[in-house]
Amino acid sequence: MERFMMFNDRTVDSSLVMQLSDLAQTLMRRRDVAIQFAAHSGVHCVKPVVYVSHFWDGYPPLERETAMKSDVGLRIIGTYRHTDRLAVRAFRHAVESRPLSKLSKQLFTFAEDLRLEAVCERERPGMKRWFRTRRRLYRRYFTQQWQANRTRGAWADQFLAGMYLRLTADSPLDDAPLAPMADEAVQARLETLWPQFFDASSTAEVADWAFAVVELMKDVLPHDMVNAYTSLPIVEDDADEKTMTLQDLKRTNPLENRDALQEADGEAKRQVLPTWHRETSRAGGSFLRFELERGSRTEIISDKARPGEDGDQALAVVKGTSRPTARNEYGLEAQASFSEQPPAGNSAPYGEANRQADLVLLPSSPNLAHLEQYRAKQAAVAPYRKRLVRIMEQWLEHKRSAWRTNLPVGRLRKQLVSFFTDERPRLFYKKGEPTRRFDAVFGLLVDCSASMHDKMEETKTGLVLCHEVLKTLRVPHQIVGFWEDANEAAASRQPNYLQMAVSFHRSLEPSSGPAILQLEPHEDNRDGLAIRWMTEQLLKRPEAQKVLLVFSDGEPAAYGYEQNGIIDTHEAVAEARRRGIEVVNLFLGHGADDESTRRTIENIYGRFRVFVPHVSELPDRLLPLLKTWLQKSL
Repeated sequence: MERFMMFNDRTVDSSLVMQLSDLAQTLMRRRDVAIQFAAHSGVHCVKPVVYVSHFWDGYPPLERETAMKSDVGLRIIGTYRHTDRLAVRAFRHAVESRPLSKLSKQLFTFAEDLRLEAVCERERPGMKRWFRTRRRLYRRYFTQQWQANRTRGAWADQFLAGMYLRLTADSPLDDAPLAPMADEAVQARLETLWPQFFDASSTAEVADWAFAVVELMKDVLPHDMVNAYTSLPIVEDDADEKTMTLQDLKRTNPLENRDALQEADGEAKRQVLPTWHRETSRAGGSFLRFELERGSRTEIISDKARPGEDGDQALAVVKGTSRPTARNEYGLEAQASFSEQPPAGNSAPYGEANRQADLVLLPSSPNLAHLEQYRAKQAAVAPYRKRLVRIMEQWLEHKRSAWRTNLPVGRLRKQLVSFFTDERPRLFYKKGEPTRRFDAVFGLLVDCSASMHDKMEETKTGLVLCHEVLKTLRVPHQIVGFWEDANEAAASRQPNYLQMAVSFHRSLEPSSGPAILQLEPHEDNRDGLAIRWMTEQLLKRPEAQKVLLVFSDGEPAAYGYEQNGIIDTHEAVAEARRRGIEVVNLFLGHGADDESTRRTIENIYGRFRVFVPHVSELPDRLLPLLKTWLQKSL
């Protein structure tokens, strides 16, 4: 089947994103920092998110990597630490309703970035190479934009391009005309004003400089900018969060009236208001505590008054993360290092992208039709199975019967010439060791998403071949199909189904196998979740050699999985390999020649991928891998 047209066919370079994530976590000293791609670079003022610009996508790999790293370094070392957010907010509000507001914001952003680049280079001299590449690419781009906007008559865009070229010029000979559309008086004032940028040492001073430049040009430029080359680097949410700080969220408002009730004599009457619901077994907690802003002070003694905390919730489970150290400055120790233990209630065992995923394990229940289909496929792959098994058995027999010679100990050889010719002769040999059982286990994951519907028949034939070969060689294995129900998926829950076709404890039984024919294409696929689950199953096995084969077309797609699906799958593969599991992707069926598909699979699995257009080619592709894996297990 031909693929549908994709209007935004961007392939995520998972290796590069992992590098950027590690860089961001190191610079910000937080493990929960996320990298996201956007039109312009920036950093979120509340969430630990750094945005990398898509502007660099079209450049060669080396320049793209360097420029994206400069985005991360600039936003964390520069914007996150040295930009005055109040000054940025005040500047945005000041120019919002004024003419040339787009020019004002973009001129301020580029100027502030140039100031922060110098700050980053002072604090991290190793970043100088990144920023040199960044400025060189921007200068090349704005040189073209200056000419193009001059031809189109977009004077505001031309002015911004000329100002960037002037601020980043290495010599007076590189100066571009700033405002050729202005008269001589304005040009003279502008020539006096623009060098004042280099005297700015704070965000507020850069804002004043940008405001003064735009005020000078507002009568010269008839229209605002057409293009959006950049945006304010501090990303905020809605309007309410823009004006609220942490102290605002934790504040305790004073009473509107400060009068006190007179003490009255008499019998006090009490009334108990139980605060109970079906989720708790006893009353208590902070269910009905409110912050009072109006009322009279009384003589009632209570220790329940306190400021609200963001962690207040019914039946909250509090878990500390303190650890004993050799020093007494526990607070400084915690700030200077990463947190090795995630905060309570923040557990995501299958990855942050799969936090709301709900695993549903489906048992196998093959019928007579599946049994007949399995027998047909079993007969079709019988020649390939016999060939693979025969080659593996011959290799084992050769290994069993082969003599190991030139040993320092063992049986004495009949040829003793080396005793007289060699300085350190090795005169002994040993017979081959008796054949042992393969100490290996295999996990086979099958992508059952809709994108596999044109490859599922070939995939099931390949699964039958793998199952028969492993069963003949007495190697335990497990075959599981996975998919996500797109109709039931929501932000709070994404049901993911695991169809157990062959389990470990039944994989070597003669009757196992027909359940493979139950696997059918469904809807979405969340590959990272399935790989992490199978990794857990393999780690529970006692075998020394563990192998995970993923039968997939390499295109993960699920609810909320579009942006980070490839990254999450790549992280799951890397985590499994770190824990000693061999992970290989097997692509069965036509479509293996598609360059986009190959690039996607390579980004996820690296060089450990096998493309097999037809099942008849599977033995030739699988044999070297089987020999390598099984040889390690002996």
